[in-house]
Amino acid sequence: MGERVEAGVVIVGTGFSGLGMAIQLLKEGREDFVILEKAQDVGGTWRDNTYPGCACDIQSHMYSYSFEQNPEWSRSFSSQPEIWEYMKGVARKYDLYRFVRFGQEMTGARWDAEEHRWYVNTKAGDVFSGRFLVNGVGALHIPQIPRLPGVESFRGATFHSAQWDHDYDLRGKKVAVIGTGASAIQFVPQIAKDVEHLALFQRTPPWIMPKPDHEMPDWAKKVFAKVPGAQRAYRNFLYWMLEVRAVGFNGHPGVMKLGQKLAKWNIDKGVKDPALRAKLTPDYTMGCKRVLVSNDYYPSLNRDNVEVVTDGVAEVREHSIVDTAGVEHEVDAIIFGTGFHVTDAFDDLEMIGEGGRNLGKEWAGEGMQTHLGITVNGFPNLFFLLGPNTGLGHNSVVFMIESQIRYVAEAIRLVEESKARAIDVRSDTQAQFNTGIQQKLDKGIWTQGGCTSWYLDAKGINRTVWPGFTWRYWMRTRKLRSADFELVGNAEDARPMADQASG
Repeated sequence: MGERVEAGVVIVGTGFSGLGMAIQLLKEGREDFVILEKAQDVGGTWRDNTYPGCACDIQSHMYSYSFEQNPEWSRSFSSQPEIWEYMKGVARKYDLYRFVRFGQEMTGARWDAEEHRWYVNTKAGDVFSGRFLVNGVGALHIPQIPRLPGVESFRGATFHSAQWDHDYDLRGKKVAVIGTGASAIQFVPQIAKDVEHLALFQRTPPWIMPKPDHEMPDWAKKVFAKVPGAQRAYRNFLYWMLEVRAVGFNGHPGVMKLGQKLAKWNIDKGVKDPALRAKLTPDYTMGCKRVLVSNDYYPSLNRDNVEVVTDGVAEVREHSIVDTAGVEHEVDAIIFGTGFHVTDAFDDLEMIGEGGRNLGKEWAGEGMQTHLGITVNGFPNLFFLLGPNTGLGHNSVVFMIESQIRYVAEAIRLVEESKARAIDVRSDTQAQFNTGIQQKLDKGIWTQGGCTSWYLDAKGINRTVWPGFTWRYWMRTRKLRSADFELVGNAEDARPMADQASG
């Protein structure tokens, strides 16, 4: 029988969400929490993704905690090792390692309506229980690996970009890369110069903007470190510069057309061959898929040893891939740059709420629905961080996370101050929120742009992105609205929070 651990709050994940939630609880003077982490160190996606060239596509002075600004970022857009070191440094500063249970991957959770507690099961066979459960696992952690016909017969190496095989030497090898998304455009330029031949299988070309990356000068680091408010002012400048981009994503495609001209110039500048330029030019409105940034992707495709294949994969053989045009490509290794399970990430997770309701099955059937991406009706005391419809295409998700951890902390505090046992969002509140979100998304570029993307679920509904400005989300989450929730007391039925607690 495995270990049983009780806590006030169980937090799952040690990415920006999980660490941020733990710090918020510490700031409120509570240490009755445990953090579950499937790996052996903190960091989430920035620990797992170690592929060559891995970096953030939001400026690091914005893609970091507002309460833990780092004057020493080496570049405007920092690389994975530097971001991971930042996260580990934050964990050390707040002494978070003592709260983390490593090697504990959540396999499911069950709400006990009599005890008003969550029981979380892990792959290690242990059980962690808490009054409150905060799920901070994020969307980009389950690799999406396509089922290619015949791939089981392949005799070479295969791996996903998020599970990079650093022991496999790519030098002099014939390599196939499947996918041209955010990860691929970063690692392709890094490996193209080492491999004998690279066959890049592209289903849909992305729009790629020039990356305004640069080394941070020493004088700037000194100013940020020594002049009060200087780095915050720079951060605010970055925030509003990025925030303006939301206009183009939300019902104003004309704005995106201006961006397309810059992206088209980026193609023309980086690619010599007109036929290749045609292959790399999207036929949908920019923003419909994730907009990427790179200065070296297009130039790397000019190399004589790189081939862009726009025909799909028909069959994988022992030492080759045959495309749908019948051309056989000899390969020693296949690398999947195919992204992650996002809208279906919870389908196989046993998360059981009130009355035996299974969240994974409900979301698989009806689509992911929450209130503000944080709470779910029928699942009391359960909170998501970066949940459905709180992802971004234009600004830093860390900003969204900080809004959410404050909101969750307020909800927990309100339950305890009102001497209740649990908090549950009202079904009509959740339905109203989702109706409003989808009405806005219907007008947005993700729906009107003429493409399909990982933002959309199997039914073509956007369950991923927040439609609009992030400051509006900050306004929505700045204060928990009492009328949106019901509280469950010690010995009484659920009733509106407004009846039980003020504010």
